[in-house]
Amino acid sequence: MTSLTSDTAAADTVASVKPFQIRGRFFTAVALRLSGDADQDFYRALDAELMRMPHFFDHAPFVVDLGEVSATLGAPALTRLIEGLKSRKLAVFGVQNGTPEQTEAARAMGLLSLPGGRDAPLDRVETQRREAARMVAERKAKAEAEAVAAAPPEPAAPQKAAAVIVTEPVRSGQKIYAEHGDLVVVSSVSNGAELVAAGNIHVYGTLRGRALAGVNGDTAARIFCQSLDADLVAVAGLYLTYDDYAREHLKKPVQVFLEDDKLRVDALR
Repeated sequence: MTSLTSDTAAADTVASVKPFQIRGRFFTAVALRLSGDADQDFYRALDAELMRMPHFFDHAPFVVDLGEVSATLGAPALTRLIEGLKSRKLAVFGVQNGTPEQTEAARAMGLLSLPGGRDAPLDRVETQRREAARMVAERKAKAEAEAVAAAPPEPAAPQKAAAVIVTEPVRSGQKIYAEHGDLVVVSSVSNGAELVAAGNIHVYGTLRGRALAGVNGDTAARIFCQSLDADLVAVAGLYLTYDDYAREHLKKPVQVFLEDDKLRVDALR
């Protein structure tokens, strides 16, 4: 009879542990839609926008939309454009609505070719989150149905998602994430910070930086703050930037919510 050595037993134990997990993730992507040549005027306007709202573009994935220049922007010019964007530390990862020549040039630079997205009701922000969420939900429902048919699970006691409560000021560069519920910040939020929550976001001070509520598709989520001064606010994938706020709402107590598939900012009464 052959006995197992300790090394063999340890190897069997390691081999029985799955070395990875596959999970769905949603990411915010900014679409840069060209309407003309990427000339000096284009770069002057782009640099001015980057200086005006530097934190809005920090670490944001960029997609270049070529729909309006597919007939005029050749492959060499596209290559120079991508290099120019990357030199400004913009995280360009793909193109959309391009010609076969443009798509091939983008792929040669390691970029993805993405299907054309649907504009959100708010200007300037491309989002495909809703379609991705639908596909993920369908796959999850199918997997759950198959699991129930094979071996119905025992009913689990309902669990209430606990809110994430932050009592200190949120500094520039910090990202606070409430994966399953609300996010409550008792203090203020600095420029360059980011708040992300599956549910509502409450800020009992000045809200700067970026705040994204309902990131898993909760269209009933809201953002509340005592003073609105944020670069960007979003609910369930729909966005408003600083320039979109009505002047009477700046530095005032407000709530941000979805109504008729549009993002609204109302004064808190």
